[in-house]
Amino acid sequence: MVRSGADPNPQQLSLFDRVASPAPAETLSPNALGSAATAGAPGACAELPVLNPPAPPVPVQSAPRFQHPRAQRQIQLGEHRVAYEFRRARRRSIGFVVSAEGLSVSAPRWVGVGEVEQALQAKSGWILRKLHEQQQRAERVQATRVQWHDGTSLPFLGDTVIVVLDPRTTGAVLHADAQALPGVPRMTLHVGLPQGASQEQIREAVQSWLQRQARRVFEERCAVFAQRLGVRVKRLSLSSASTRWGSASADGSVRLNWRLIHFALPVIDYVVTHELAHLREMNHSAAFWEVVRSVLPDYEQSRGLLRTEVLPAFD
Repeated sequence: MVRSGADPNPQQLSLFDRVASPAPAETLSPNALGSAATAGAPGACAELPVLNPPAPPVPVQSAPRFQHPRAQRQIQLGEHRVAYEFRRARRRSIGFVVSAEGLSVSAPRWVGVGEVEQALQAKSGWILRKLHEQQQRAERVQATRVQWHDGTSLPFLGDTVIVVLDPRTTGAVLHADAQALPGVPRMTLHVGLPQGASQEQIREAVQSWLQRQARRVFEERCAVFAQRLGVRVKRLSLSSASTRWGSASADGSVRLNWRLIHFALPVIDYVVTHELAHLREMNHSAAFWEVVRSVLPDYEQSRGLLRTEVLPAFD
């Protein structure tokens, strides 16, 4: 997701989103927890021993549906048993975080375990919904993990390309079939490797080709939109960041994630425009979004694809 509000480092703004990793952790606002989250006086008890030591975990009747790898406690929420990580922290309220690992709960020293479990039950709908979302995304990511062999398919510029191992080819060469039937991939990438090539060899050859294509396309699109926006890109570099699609610095440096080459051109144009707009507005204010909209009136549609698409996992 795009960072909102004032940025702690106004000299560098970044466009954040999911790439191929699991979705970012979801945190429930402490203010939404009700009275159980604010019981006690935080200053007076900061150094006192825990008044309500954690009870031993409930015996497991059946395997939890959602299991945090560092779980110490379990609770029944609706129809699901949830094993969660629990820790005491210097904070004023009970905090819930749902990440790819599962549910983590932190609570002040003066809040009893019973109150923590009441808060969990009160917010069980939110917790279960976020746990399901994380689980579904992890399944989609696993399903897109690439098995590198002759015939592997990959998204490229919003289309599908088939990898063909062809020892007669030097390097990697893209072939397009304009006569391909609807629904049939029309592009093949001939890679100069034998049929017995290892998965690592195939991955390295294809990834190198994708990165070269990414630089070529990004340079072309940056030139187009820099002219439209009246800005100058002094340096363009590729990024392999796992959580950001691009960044721009006040000195005119722009970094774009090479994995954008999987998306169709409108999505690439949105990220390019987003970063170049920062060369005029180093923030995410209303004025910034007006700069983006001035060249991409329907940018919201492309931005939505960045948040929902799950790209192939290369490793």
